[in-house]
Amino acid sequence: MKKIVILMTLCLGLLACGNGNSKAQKGNDADNTKDRIEVLYFHGKQRCATCMAIEQRAKETLEEQFADELKNGTIVFRVIDISQPENEALADKYEVTWSSLFVCRWKAGRETTENLTEFAFGKARTAPEAFKSGLADRIRELQK
Repeated sequence: MKKIVILMTLCLGLLACGNGNSKAQKGNDADNTKDRIEVLYFHGKQRCATCMAIEQRAKETLEEQFADELKNGTIVFRVIDISQPENEALADKYEVTWSSLFVCRWKAGRETTENLTEFAFGKARTAPEAFKSGLADRIRELQK
């Protein structure tokens, strides 16, 4: 009985973070000729406390540690609601079906993508300073 309750709770938690199906499709709606780092936070219509913490902590990190880069466009922060039809192609490109955090580096028209979702869910709410530090370190590494 305990296992059933735990399994149901886990399933409900995942459903609360978002939903949808994933399809592999390539394409991007941004200018791929400009070198930049994009921090992409994807979310669904319904969001849990951890999902909201990921967005907030990512925004805080960028505003506190990369304000100049945000201003000049060498770092871009995008919050994407995957439940909106206009965001379907982007969600498909990154194969996103629920809340996710990606850091993407665009250099000479080529994209390198890193999925930080597992890290984000493990740290954003329970260890916010570790989340901020880890995200900032990853961005600095990509800036090299």
